[in-house]
Amino acid sequence: MSSFRPFGLSTWLSAPAVATLLMLMPVLQAPARAQAAQATAAPQQAANPAPTPSSQTTVATTAQQPTDQRGLTSRAIDKVKQVAKSAGDIFSRVPCLPPKGGAKTMGSLPHVAGKLVAGQPVVIVAFGSSSTAGYGASSPDFNYPNRLAAQLRRQYPTADITVINAGVGGEDAPEMMKRLQKEVIDVHPDLVIWQVGTNAVLRNLDPGDTAKMVEDGITRIQAAGNSDIVLVDPQYSPRVTERPESASKMVKLLGKVAELRHVGIFPRFEVMRDWHEKQALPVESFVIADGLHMNDWGYACFAQLLGDDIIHSVGQIKIGVNVPADVRTYRPM
Repeated sequence: MSSFRPFGLSTWLSAPAVATLLMLMPVLQAPARAQAAQATAAPQQAANPAPTPSSQTTVATTAQQPTDQRGLTSRAIDKVKQVAKSAGDIFSRVPCLPPKGGAKTMGSLPHVAGKLVAGQPVVIVAFGSSSTAGYGASSPDFNYPNRLAAQLRRQYPTADITVINAGVGGEDAPEMMKRLQKEVIDVHPDLVIWQVGTNAVLRNLDPGDTAKMVEDGITRIQAAGNSDIVLVDPQYSPRVTERPESASKMVKLLGKVAELRHVGIFPRFEVMRDWHEKQALPVESFVIADGLHMNDWGYACFAQLLGDDIIHSVGQIKIGVNVPADVRTYRPM
């Protein structure tokens, strides 16, 4: 596993933060919406800083409003500024470390790695549910597909890399299979990252049925072309771990499917459990208040670890090493 580097997002303020500020401007007339903006601020933000000159100017233009409304507006704007500032130092506060215990990389991803080595355009489809869509992130910039794209573009600045976010909240294998052809196969991706299984656990669906549908989906993707595939199993979070039997069975069956179909698997459940049990991170430091979805740091570290495996695979291809696909797992945990 390669070393982990902080994300260089010093330019984040140039567009997304400005857009977010503009979105918050209605709080000047709607204190209720300003209160909602406060309630949904990123979980890892620190206490409000003193008003900046720009926020003081905003308050000055609202002299006709009650004092408490002006203060609410100022605090909401300051919250947004803090979210933007946190982007640049998200790993300086809590480093993103690989799992302890001698973890191996996922092995080679020959198709996507070969195209990166050859300087050819690369298309990656992130297929999944709400944790692929990015629910819980403070901004689209912080969901894992966008984080992964940014990491790969930094590593390969001359490469044409496209990461498509095909995540739809609330779905699992039955719903995903209905859009597999259009949103995955017809795109002819070089890499498919398929996050699946969490909602099946929450709905008490049979893990065996889910595994069978995922295996059928992988077979269809493989028959359609030369796409590398990586499965991502459920997240380690309170809403999932409160159903230990179903979660454990889902994780094991998805691992067996990956082995049978000779595809990669990123063991998100075990990686996140390592964060908590071996790296002593409180669960609330990587999961939002709903007890299910990851926060900015959780998505960022997940993307970093996944991206490092892709980068490692490219390095192997460059030196002529091609690790078999079916060893793409982390052991021991």
